[in-house]
Amino acid sequence: MIDKTTSLLVSAMVFAATAGAVFAACSAQSEAYSRLWNAELQAKIDARIEKHRKADGAFEVAAPDGTEVKVEQISHAFQFGSHIFNFDQLGRDDWNDIYKATFTNLWNAATLPFYWGAMEPGEGAVRYGAGPRDSAAFWNSVDGLSAKDKAQFTEYRRPAPDPILEFCEANGIAPHGHVMIYPPFHPAWTTNGVDAAALADRYERRIRQLGAHYGARIPQWDVVNESVDRSCTTAGPFHDKVCWNRPHIRVPDDYTFRCYRWAEESFPREVKFVVNDSWREIYVPFVRQLIDRGAKIDVVGIQMHIFSADHARKIAAGEPCLANGTSWAPDDQMTMLRKLDTLGRPIHLSEITIPAFDDSPEGWAQQAKLARDNYRLWFSWPSIYRITWWNMVDYTYHKESLASGLYTKDMKKKPVFYALDKLINHEWKTRLTVKARDGKVSFRGFKGRYRLAWKDESGKGHLTIVEL
Repeated sequence: MIDKTTSLLVSAMVFAATAGAVFAACSAQSEAYSRLWNAELQAKIDARIEKHRKADGAFEVAAPDGTEVKVEQISHAFQFGSHIFNFDQLGRDDWNDIYKATFTNLWNAATLPFYWGAMEPGEGAVRYGAGPRDSAAFWNSVDGLSAKDKAQFTEYRRPAPDPILEFCEANGIAPHGHVMIYPPFHPAWTTNGVDAAALADRYERRIRQLGAHYGARIPQWDVVNESVDRSCTTAGPFHDKVCWNRPHIRVPDDYTFRCYRWAEESFPREVKFVVNDSWREIYVPFVRQLIDRGAKIDVVGIQMHIFSADHARKIAAGEPCLANGTSWAPDDQMTMLRKLDTLGRPIHLSEITIPAFDDSPEGWAQQAKLARDNYRLWFSWPSIYRITWWNMVDYTYHKESLASGLYTKDMKKKPVFYALDKLINHEWKTRLTVKARDGKVSFRGFKGRYRLAWKDESGKGHLTIVEL
């Protein structure tokens, strides 16, 4: 029988053989891209990975000198993940199994959906646990519908969070709550016929309900999502009266700061609170003034979305391009990250969208190359501790109708899956054999959890689990 590791290696070899010719064919068109991602930059990335993602360790083992000890990394300290919004919703049990297995074979982190509109569509009726439309059987029965037609159901891409949290807890997956407050996705009853004071009361009640229900079970949350007004500039003033171009969206005065205060009062101290938005120059000063006023912002989230096939093609060609307001040129990214670092907070790359510019072999290969290069850059940056891919399956969200998944819509692995698997499960995992000396083994490896295994003179096996 072929074990999982062998199967993954074979798959990666197949990908390399089929995609290599495509990469070569693209290279002539990507000289500008190659100049951006040049050998000097790659060497710096490698050096940062070696410095910041590895550590030296010495661990006691009850083994005589010279005993060979197998050192196998079994998990990462770094958090790699995706949102898990299609939990049991893909239309077939085997597809659902593949989807969930990604969170045990590739990812170790998941972003759970807490959009208020779907969680409490009617006032007081909060959807924590599974209902009739939170079963795989229901979504299997409507699989003939398009993603747009499925969106008629409140529960589509918004499955009840408690069963997902139980899945995460059972499988050692680090959960992230997204999101407590995000005005475009609030239920209509929160604003209809209420004054500013009543609206603030409803925001506060929402946050306190989540704190009472979850406590410390979810270790980090986006408290407020995308609250920086797009009309703000560094010339000021800084405010959160969001211009969504939707007149029905109303928010309480100073709601971002007030929400962090309510969250701090409602959750255990160890729970981390995240601010989340896409890049623009106003972001850092906006967050800085919240921190200076006393908002408990523990993590800075930054989104990196490519929402256009044209943008994906330009970025892959090394052409200047602002995708969702952000330049993907590596030097520009590092400038952005340095500015975020002035806030003195760890960084969560919170929403990553890297699409193929089309469904051709060339488009798929370029998606894989973009993912590999950018993940290497992000993994090397010392303040980044978590990266979250956004839509893991192609075309499951009709408002982002791009081939941005790791899987096709019928759950076939794309080259981008194998590119990330090769990094996460092979290049960035330590496996070696060392010899015991003075009752210890010493080695250098990627930070995470390890299994140390050896046999004594009688052939009896021993193992211990350690953290590096």
